[in-house]
Amino acid sequence: MIIPRYWAEARLQHRERKHQITVRRFGWSDIGEAEAQAHADVRVREALERVLAGEKLPRRERRVAYNGADGMPIREEIVDRAGDTVITRNGYGALCLNTPNVLFADIDFAVESRPRHVLASMIFVFALSVGVMVAGFHFSAAASLVVGFFASLLFGVPLPGALRRLFAALRGGHEQVAIRRVRRFLTTHPGWCLRVYRTPAGLRLLAMHRLFDPREAEVTACFDALGVDPMYARMCFNQNCFRARISPKPWRMGLPRMRPPYSAVWRPEHAELPARQQWIETYERESKAYAACRFVETLGSGASDPDADAVRELHDAFCQADQDLKIA
Repeated sequence: MIIPRYWAEARLQHRERKHQITVRRFGWSDIGEAEAQAHADVRVREALERVLAGEKLPRRERRVAYNGADGMPIREEIVDRAGDTVITRNGYGALCLNTPNVLFADIDFAVESRPRHVLASMIFVFALSVGVMVAGFHFSAAASLVVGFFASLLFGVPLPGALRRLFAALRGGHEQVAIRRVRRFLTTHPGWCLRVYRTPAGLRLLAMHRLFDPREAEVTACFDALGVDPMYARMCFNQNCFRARISPKPWRMGLPRMRPPYSAVWRPEHAELPARQQWIETYERESKAYAACRFVETLGSGASDPDADAVRELHDAFCQADQDLKIA
């Protein structure tokens, strides 16, 4: 798990006749800004050499949400540390717990329909509409094709999601479907102990029975079996850590997102910006009335690793998971 304190960015240009190549790369360090800049200089030189050798590489590393999912270290303000656990503030202002060895797994209920399912649904609606227009209403072929096309967009695109919601409702709702999946997983993993939390968009699981390497095969198998958010699973593998949001999302409390510093790199002095401090004060005051998640139940053997329990205590306190508060 790498969550550097200092960041820098380097840029190199290469001009050949009328053609110019510009490459940017980040560097990072826990020692200081000079070391971060030196790291950025090394990385940008290596990247430019590879581009000039013909390798297709991105010219710059963009600052995007959840950047840890794509292999870059987590570029966020470090708010606190507790042993190996690091608390950071993400790009929109919420606090996140980052741990190298205590397994968290997020299961989202609102899973997007797969492209092939949407395409199959559109083809079905198109064919059905054209058939009805021609055979039932004796429309011309051209008019039937036009009606079929618009019907496939209007009804075919949302149909897979609507069917998924209907089937989930018939089975007791998304939450019960997900919990039954967790229970099935535990029948084949009797030594596991999982704490279950309700989040605004799904479930969060916390493994208590032992510590995990985020890249071990059992973690991958667990994520696949439980239907964990693919972006979250990728972040865990690339960053070699587990992560959980432990304070509310601001827009769920009626607050705007925190505006990140203009600079593409995070520097400790950014934490002292007056506008940022004012936003944080308002956010912390309002967030006392909300929980990030709510504890539901413990499933499995009941065994508990002491290090996992320490992270659990920290997580539950920040999340206000045992309070009867609105989840945000």
